[in-house]
Amino acid sequence: MIQLEGLTKKFPRPADEDFTAVADLTFQVASGEILALLGPNGAGKTTTVRMLAAVLRPTAGRAWVDGLDVMADAQQVRQRVGLLTEFPGLYDRMTPLSYLDYFGELQGVPRRERQARAHELLQRFDLWPMRSQPLGTFSKGMRQKVALCRALIHQPRVLYLDEPTSALDPGAAKGVRDYIRELSRQGCAVIVCTHNLAEAELLAHRIAIISRGRIVALGTLAALRRELVGAATYELRLTDAARFRAHLDGLVRVRAWGDDWVRYQVEDPAQSNPLLLRRLVAAGADVIALSEVPDSLEDVYLRLVAAGEADHAG
Repeated sequence: MIQLEGLTKKFPRPADEDFTAVADLTFQVASGEILALLGPNGAGKTTTVRMLAAVLRPTAGRAWVDGLDVMADAQQVRQRVGLLTEFPGLYDRMTPLSYLDYFGELQGVPRRERQARAHELLQRFDLWPMRSQPLGTFSKGMRQKVALCRALIHQPRVLYLDEPTSALDPGAAKGVRDYIRELSRQGCAVIVCTHNLAEAELLAHRIAIISRGRIVALGTLAALRRELVGAATYELRLTDAARFRAHLDGLVRVRAWGDDWVRYQVEDPAQSNPLLLRRLVAAGADVIALSEVPDSLEDVYLRLVAAGEADHAG
């Protein structure tokens, strides 16, 4: 649904070489896939999304959205995508109904259809009781939900969301995430730019990490963990851990332990964990629990960004 080949954006700077905001991006997003685009401030996330929304013209490379070229077919691309920017500008004198009707008309949605769609969206995001109030009276969270409704008014096949749950309370944020998953199940391709790593972990099928305009990692969280860490980490809880500590030697790499727990790494858990448990039980150990301790997305993200910064400096 979304395809990039060598997508690059440079901005001219007076009396200096051009600034490269995005360099040689190549990846795809399938129909129904949610891709989290992560990176530090200034990494190139917003520039990338603007090019894919046919708002900003690439300097080099190509990109297609739903089979349409973002440069040659820019107008049609803008009609196929929904875009939620980090700082959505609302027309404060309008009401939610008039605002959504206006943007629905701009997107070519027939009047009766856009009225029904506005009703559906305002109901979905608990804004219907405020449908006739000026947007200037809305809280930051309410304004965020109106902006999301605007991005969805024309039922786009592709959705770009920049910090979609910022300013929302936990209940409203969960409602937005649930709706994004629902759109994904209906075949909508979604790119989410966020600094909320826990949210990215909950939503994304794949994760792309961008640093200094370049993709430094792309894949599922599980694949990125394996690539970065290699061995899996497990925590074993048992009575009197110190007494049975020696039974782990030669089978796993012990990283830490306490009175009733041991944390270790192992290359092949399917083979080593059953052998380890049999060895401990035979020695008289009372095993309470064994569980994997995966690196968090935050751990993976910080290490990959640091590696990308180091490569750039080198």
